[in-house]
Amino acid sequence: MIASFVSWAAFPVYALEGIRTRVRSLRLPPGEGPTSGNVEGEGEPLHLLVLGDSSAAAVGIARQADGLAPALARALNEKTGRPVAWRGAGFNSATSDQLRDHVVHNLEPAPYTHILFCVGFNDVKNFHSGRRFKKGFGGLLYALKARFPDSRLYWSQVLDPNEMPLISSTLGAILKLRADLFNRVGSRLCLERGAIDVPAMKGLSADAFCSDGVHPSETGFEAWARHLTQFIDQDASRPLRP
Repeated sequence: MIASFVSWAAFPVYALEGIRTRVRSLRLPPGEGPTSGNVEGEGEPLHLLVLGDSSAAAVGIARQADGLAPALARALNEKTGRPVAWRGAGFNSATSDQLRDHVVHNLEPAPYTHILFCVGFNDVKNFHSGRRFKKGFGGLLYALKARFPDSRLYWSQVLDPNEMPLISSTLGAILKLRADLFNRVGSRLCLERGAIDVPAMKGLSADAFCSDGVHPSETGFEAWARHLTQFIDQDASRPLRP
């Protein structure tokens, strides 16, 4: 409650800093190439869907093959030796309620064993209220559970905006209040609705970001994928925590 109040009180500063940041920012397209593929291995295959905003769309890098979905597929393959079929479904600037309303029901009902969804930064950046985020994110969880009832769901929490080279310290401090609030809300909803929340990475170097200073680089995606595999349970036959 205090964080929400303080961040709203700082809204005029946020608006000014946001305009300055937008003027300096680059608008980059998603990487080129197929948004699905396979990593060969032995044993029962894993089926991976990476759903989300521009990070899931591989915005800022040259090739889809270096984005989060294939990077995570390779990391899971290296850890388990099993084949991994992957699919990326990323949508630039998407928020939680937009994924809920316009994306999930249009996805093919494939038998994914694992679904990672990356969303929340645009909710933070757009200064959505805590109530709106709770409704949108909670509804997204319901929609995913209904569409893919046998899949394991994982949410990658919102990165601290101060990690991003483009974001000024003033803007980062304001956005971090919102990000921390939404991470707490999202974590609680994941616990209640049968998903696993994965903490965001910390202490990133500049080479983890592409030229716009916001989206991950190829190096950043590889590091993110390795981080995620620490929290993903590859045994889809076991009951899902919590």
